[in-house]
Amino acid sequence: MKRRRARLELVEDRTPRLHRTRFDEERHLGPIQPLTDRQAEYLDALGRSPQVIVLGPAGTGKTYIAGTRAADQLRQRRIAKVVITRPNVPSGRSLGFFPGTLEEKIAPWVAPLTEAMKERMGAGAFEIALKAGDIEIVPFEVMRGRTFKNCLVILDEAQNTTVNEIKMFLTRIGDDCQVIINGDVSQTDLRETSGLRTVIHLIKSRMMPIPVVEFTRADIVRSGICAEWVAAFEETNL
Repeated sequence: MKRRRARLELVEDRTPRLHRTRFDEERHLGPIQPLTDRQAEYLDALGRSPQVIVLGPAGTGKTYIAGTRAADQLRQRRIAKVVITRPNVPSGRSLGFFPGTLEEKIAPWVAPLTEAMKERMGAGAFEIALKAGDIEIVPFEVMRGRTFKNCLVILDEAQNTTVNEIKMFLTRIGDDCQVIINGDVSQTDLRETSGLRTVIHLIKSRMMPIPVVEFTRADIVRSGICAEWVAAFEETNL
């Protein structure tokens, strides 16, 4: 009897809610927990710097953490918008042109980021934010002349940007923005100098106060299979 009374008192003490949505549980998710020391370094850099460069092989959480942070910042209304972009350079033989608008064409290219955001904030909340313009997927083709303000901007697969493209991207950034640039310089699909490699050189040579977080294959958390294959290709220089 005492247990039942205690439970009733606990329920009564809760603040009554007039409108409850199916996103309530997702809005009260805990903070991202790092799985490796390098991920902890990445999260720390995101918490203190307006620009962060993150490098490393597949499966280390580079894109997942960026997408999850974007979802949290948007849900908590710490930013007005999330802007996502990446160069549309195929990593293999091209499947040809995708149908639809420019935004619809680039959607498959940014799927790793948008899937991470959907997982964090819920597919329904993601679609609402996308339709409202709170999440914007911006192709490089229409970026020139834009200014991004009060938003979190993510450039994924940056190793496939040319020097001119990454220069154009970085000069779009306005006030109250955080920029996350991630990529793997060992996996560039360009025949010319990678814009990401140039940016890293500029940061280090000019001692710019921009954190560069470098993951290694020891930081791979996707799976043992992923880690095994990354090691196999790296060790044979393929």
